[in-house]
Amino acid sequence: MKDIAIPFHLAAPTILCLVGLSMIVFYYKILKKNRLFWNSLILFLGLYLLIVGKATYDTIYYQWDLNRYDLNKDGFFNGIEITNSQKEAMKVLTNDTGRNFLFISGFIFAFFSTTIFYVLGLITSKVIRSKK
Repeated sequence: MKDIAIPFHLAAPTILCLVGLSMIVFYYKILKKNRLFWNSLILFLGLYLLIVGKATYDTIYYQWDLNRYDLNKDGFFNGIEITNSQKEAMKVLTNDTGRNFLFISGFIFAFFSTTIFYVLGLITSKVIRSKK
C-alpha cells in the first residue's frame, strides 16, 4: 500500500476551522458587539471541526490499518498478505462514501444547528428585554 495520504477535502476544512476558532477566541474580548453572533460562529466552527476532524481522523486511521497488511511494503497485496482481515480493512476504507461527503453534509448540519441556536438566542433576548 502507499504511504498514508491526508484527504485534502477533509483536512482543508479542519485547518480552516482551527484557524477561525483560534482567531475568534484570541480576539473574543475585543468582539463585544453582537455576542450572540460570535457565540453562534464559535458553535458553528466547533461543530464543523468536530464533524470534519473526526472524518479526517477516521480516514487516516483506516489507511494506516490497511497498510499494516502490506508486509513487504511494495504497495500491492499478494499471497499471504490477502486475508479476511485485510479484505475487511480494504472494504472499510474504500466503501464509505458518507465519510468522503461529510464536509458537505457536516456543513449543512452545523449551519442548521447554529441557525436554531441563533434564532432561539434572539427570541430569548427579546423576551428578556420586553420584561424589563
